[in-house]
Amino acid sequence: MCGIVGYVGNKNCVPILLQGLKRLEYRGYDSAGIGIIQEHKSVVIKSKGKVSLLEEKVNELSLSSNIGIGHTRWATHGIPNEQNAHPHTNTDKTLFIIHNGIIENFQVLKNGLMALGYKFDSDTDSEVFAHLIDSFLAKGYNLSKSVQMALNEVDGTYGLAVIYSKEPDKIIAARKGSPLVIGLGNGENFIASDVSPLLAYTKNVIYLDDGEFAEIYKDSYLVKTIADEQIEKEIHEIDMSLDEIDKSGYAHFMLKEIMEQPESVRNSMRGRLLVEEGSAKLGGLTDVLDRLVSSKRIVISACGTSWHAALVGEYMLEQYARIPVEVEYASEFRYRNPLLSGEDSILFISQSGETADTLAALREAKNKGALALGICNVVGSTIARESISGVYIHAGPEIGVASTKAFTSQLVVLALITLLISRRRGLKAAECKKITEALVEIPSKIEKILKLNEGIERLAEEFKDSRNFLYLGRGYNFPVALEGALKLKEISYIHAEGYPAAEMKHGPIALIDEDMPVVFIAPKDSTYEKILSNIQEVRARGGRIIAVADSEDKEIDELVDFTIKIPRTIEILTPILTSIPLQLLAYHIAVKKGLDVDQPRNLAKSVTVE
Repeated sequence: MCGIVGYVGNKNCVPILLQGLKRLEYRGYDSAGIGIIQEHKSVVIKSKGKVSLLEEKVNELSLSSNIGIGHTRWATHGIPNEQNAHPHTNTDKTLFIIHNGIIENFQVLKNGLMALGYKFDSDTDSEVFAHLIDSFLAKGYNLSKSVQMALNEVDGTYGLAVIYSKEPDKIIAARKGSPLVIGLGNGENFIASDVSPLLAYTKNVIYLDDGEFAEIYKDSYLVKTIADEQIEKEIHEIDMSLDEIDKSGYAHFMLKEIMEQPESVRNSMRGRLLVEEGSAKLGGLTDVLDRLVSSKRIVISACGTSWHAALVGEYMLEQYARIPVEVEYASEFRYRNPLLSGEDSILFISQSGETADTLAALREAKNKGALALGICNVVGSTIARESISGVYIHAGPEIGVASTKAFTSQLVVLALITLLISRRRGLKAAECKKITEALVEIPSKIEKILKLNEGIERLAEEFKDSRNFLYLGRGYNFPVALEGALKLKEISYIHAEGYPAAEMKHGPIALIDEDMPVVFIAPKDSTYEKILSNIQEVRARGGRIIAVADSEDKEIDELVDFTIKIPRTIEILTPILTSIPLQLLAYHIAVKKGLDVDQPRNLAKSVTVE
């Protein structure tokens, strides 16, 4: 959600800011703007809509500056329009700010500032920062001290960047709950909400932690706490290339990332799978493995697609490790005062590693003494840094808002964790070896599924005008039904619901007619015969049926209207394979409807507000 980019150096910052904002488009936004200091005067250009519209406005002007900040806004307070877009300025336009997050006490602060004579031009909470900082500048404090004092007045979350035309050599940045990273160059430095805008310029970065504050100059930087205590920060090298965040000839990032799944799944397993031993090696869990294995209970907390992966993980761990598992929405978990103890282990799953609700739940679990473990994709993310230990999924950068390859890599990592715990808890090596051998074959089986792309595209043409979909699965594939429905909703805006197939009779069956497509996830597993009965029930009511089934299943062909045939695997791993045709189906339906697949409306890739 929202994107921040800033530059201070010797180059003209305007093209750098615009290119950085384009790199941040995947995060989700509805307006954009830049602010620069040109000849000691502040210049702000803002636009509703895409960065390309902002770029058109900027190109009409002759702008050049060695310092500037840019922002993409995802609306929280106030509708998406130019007035509410960032940067926001103080009254005399000498200071401007960009802000990610939410100021919870903004109304109280706003009322106080209005009583002092400040006038507000927007409906945002963020504008409070501009006038609040100005109120301290007016008392004679310098910019750095004014920002620090303003932050002490604020309740809420922020990733903040500030520039002041009377001190035009620095960017002030601060973080609480919303990610910020400093990029270190040669005679130039950067600030951004993630590393993607920095890759073209530097590999060396510093991650700010909550409660930290930075002064960034072209050839130096200083990191302090809000209480003004200086901090020595570790410099990290970005392990990512610019090519990884380009489309590489694909029409959309989402299609590219679907097609990358054979390799992303291999990367998730690489160096970790002990085939002959029937086990796994996960270095991130080594120091806590004894405690994890002896857990009385495992809780998995996540949001969205990661929550669906967590449900599959519950099935895996309970079946093989024989440990009770609960799956919790992170957004609910933190607010219901959960019963936790030092005998509990909690897995927090987040692609971005910045999901606000999941991060808050992690902190709650740590406060209660539970073993808090992160499963993340983004190296150096907040959840990765704040977890006691954890595992990276190594899926590679995922730019499309609708998660695809991260989901299948999460499933692989959950299978590896299951293997590791199960072997330590006494599951026979022969049983575990069946899983390791099946995992080895998964990438090649995904490659076979991806060859069905053209056929799935033709199927999408058949159903692109449908207004509702029902997805049904049982056992390991009930979470896949939820995930398939979510993918369709996210990018095609077609209403879709996922259900356990047996629950259809308890309500959804009332909706079924010839206009209701029903997708059954029906591999030949332990629930297959039951699924066939559910298919018969839909068929008897005139529903149009699509089935994802095993490649050698002939029986199902006579019962359904359309089949997507996929390679067979063992039951525990079927969700990795069955989810991919549903990703492709959602993708092609959305494309045929002429929709923006990579940046669906109202959604954000990194959800950094509650």
